Amino acid sequence: MIHGVRLVILGRQGAGKGTQCVRLSNHYVVPHISTGDMLRSAVKEGTPLGKVAGEIINAGGLLPDEIMIGIVNERIHQPDAAGRGFILDGFPRTVGQAEALGGILDEPLNLVIDLDVPRELVLERISSRRVCRDCGANYSVGKNDPAIKICDRCGGDVVQRDDDTPEAVNKRLDLYDTQTAPLVNFYNSQQLLAVVNGVGNPDHVLDRMVAAIEAARGRA
Repeated sequence: MIHGVRLVILGRQGAGKGTQCVRLSNHYVVPHISTGDMLRSAVKEGTPLGKVAGEIINAGGLLPDEIMIGIVNERIHQPDAAGRGFILDGFPRTVGQAEALGGILDEPLNLVIDLDVPRELVLERISSRRVCRDCGANYSVGKNDPAIKICDRCGGDVVQRDDDTPEAVNKRLDLYDTQTAPLVNFYNSQQLLAVVNGVGNPDHVLDRMVAAIEAARGRA
């Protein structure tokens, strides 16, 4: 039997966190909690939070801590996460959020993984990303590839998100470097951090992450 796990996944936007979190979620049978997906859903539905969040996200900014902490607190205490654990993707982004997370957890984290991918590579990845307006399927286009306009899954329009333009991406990466990167030192000081190379075949990256998690279990 594979035991559940309580993880935080760090890394620059475009490092492949979403892809690897889904894989880890299936491997450990725990929910993948993406704060970005939760917020985009609120934006699409036009909720009061979604309207405020949409303006900030499209400008490449970060939401106030109290909003994010409230959303995460509610989600991790739902039965599926409270029972076996969870994989947090997109939270915490600041040391203040990390301290708040520690205060709302019923059990401590098993590990925090920093998925390490160089800035120039993630900028290239995100700038080429396209997404279906309806089902959220992701696509990637190269410099010489024809534009993808129709989703082959649901037939919806495939577009570039407003926050995936080079200007917005660079702003988000700057915010990451100044506000989120200090989390590496914060969690390293607690002996909870593992830096994993995120470049290469996705299967190999997953193997590295699982190895880091199991090594942390062994130390515990």
